[in-house]
Amino acid sequence: MQFSQGVRMAWKSIIANKLRTLLTMLGIVIGVASVITLVAMGNGTRQQVKEQMAGLGTNLLSVNISGRGAVSSLTVEEAEQLGKLDGVKDVSPVISGNVQAKYKTKNVNVTVEGITPSYEGVRNVHIQRGRYITGIDVAYRQKVALIGTGTAGELFGTADPVGAAISLNGNHYKIVGLLEQQGTSLGGSNDDKIMVPISAGSRLLQTKGVRSVYLQAEDDANMDSIELALEGELTRKFRGNTSGYNIFNQADLVETISSVSATLSNTLAGIASISLLVGGIGIMNIMLVSVTERTREIGIRKSIGARRRDILLQFLLEALVISGLSGIVGVLVSYGAAYFLTRSGTLAVMTWDTIALSFIFSFAIGITFGIFPANKASRLRPVDALRYD
Repeated sequence: MQFSQGVRMAWKSIIANKLRTLLTMLGIVIGVASVITLVAMGNGTRQQVKEQMAGLGTNLLSVNISGRGAVSSLTVEEAEQLGKLDGVKDVSPVISGNVQAKYKTKNVNVTVEGITPSYEGVRNVHIQRGRYITGIDVAYRQKVALIGTGTAGELFGTADPVGAAISLNGNHYKIVGLLEQQGTSLGGSNDDKIMVPISAGSRLLQTKGVRSVYLQAEDDANMDSIELALEGELTRKFRGNTSGYNIFNQADLVETISSVSATLSNTLAGIASISLLVGGIGIMNIMLVSVTERTREIGIRKSIGARRRDILLQFLLEALVISGLSGIVGVLVSYGAAYFLTRSGTLAVMTWDTIALSFIFSFAIGITFGIFPANKASRLRPVDALRYD
C-alpha cells in the first residue's frame, strides 16, 4: 500500500466518524495550546523584565547602605569619589524619603529623591518639558523640583505643572521639569515621585548621609572588575563591616529574574503537557475501538493480498492524521490565546521553536499510542477476522 493511499483511507475513516474524532482530538488540542500559551507567557514576562531593566541600564551597579556599624552612611563627596574607580563612567548619589506634597487643595504623600545632575544619564531618566536639575541648583541648594507624571496627574490633573509652586512638608519648591513617563518596574511605579537637588533634599528630609549610590560602567564587560574594586573600597570605608552595605549588579538581577521566569514557565508547560498524554490515551482507546469495528474489513483486505505492514501502516497513519490535525488546531488556538492575552495587558510572545516542539510532540504521541492498536490489527489472522461478527 502506498503512503498517499494510506493517508486517504485514514482521512475517509476520520470523516466517517466526525464527532468521535473531534472528541478524541480535544485532549491533544488542549495540551498543545496550553504548552505553547504558557511558554509564550513566560517569554513575554522575560521580555518585559529585560525591557524594563534595559531602561535602567544593564551596565548599572547600585550600592544600598543599611546603616549598621560605626559608619552608617556616605557623604555626597565620598559617594562621588566612587566614580573615580577604573571602568566607572559616572556616579549618582541619591537620598530618598516620603513627604506631604500640596498644591492648592490637593494633598498627596509622595516619594522625594535628592539627586545630582548625573542622575539623568546614570538612571536614564529624562524630562519631557522644562529643564533638568543642574550643578548650580545643587551648589546653591535651590528649591526646584522635577515631578513624575503620576504625581503631576494627582496634583495638577491635565494642567501643565512646569513653573508652578508646590509645598513639600511646608517648604515651597518650584517645579522646573516634568519627567517622562516610565511606567512600573518590579511591581512599583516610577512615576509617583518628585526629585529635588540632593543638597536641598538633605535639608528637606533631615538627613546628612547618602544611603543609595548608582554607578554606570563604561562597558558591560567591566562589571565584575568594577564590582570587585567597589567591594574593596567600601570595605575600607566601612572598616571591614561588610554587613553595612549591599552591592547589586543589574545584569545579574536581569539574569536571575529571567532564569526564574523560564523555570516557572517550563514547569507550568510540563504540567500542561500531561493533557497531551491524556490525549494520547484517548487516541489509543479510539483506535482500539476502530480496530474492533473494522475486524471484518481487515480480514477481507488480508484475504485479497494485503500484507501485515499494509494494515499496520493504515491504522498508524490514521492515528498520525488525528494527532497532526490536533496539533494544527492547538497551534491556532494558542495564537488566539496569545492575541487576547496581549490585548488584555499580559504579553505573550510566540516562538517557532516552541511551536515546532509542541507539534512534533503531538506527532510523537500519535505514533506512541497508535502503534499498539495498529500492531493488534496487523496481527489478526484473516480466518478469525472474517468469522468475527
